[in-house]
Amino acid sequence: MVEKTLNNLLPLQCGTVKKVTATGKLKQRLFDMGITTGTRIVLKKTAPLGDPIEITIRDYELSLRLAEATAIILEVEETTV
Repeated sequence: MVEKTLNNLLPLQCGTVKKVTATGKLKQRLFDMGITTGTRIVLKKTAPLGDPIEITIRDYELSLRLAEATAIILEVEETTV
């Protein structure tokens, strides 16, 4: 498996959270949204200008800014959804 940050995923690619590198309030906010180690994330789509992105996590849709997505390291699966 390949490691990538969430902001580098292509639409319909998926991966499992390996690490969250954010600190402080941002890290707590990401954890509160369910972005924890071992959680599967699917990148659904990106906005026309690339920011924000829409992901599916724990059976719900979530929008994140690219700056937030850079703090999430994934083990990317080879296949798409």
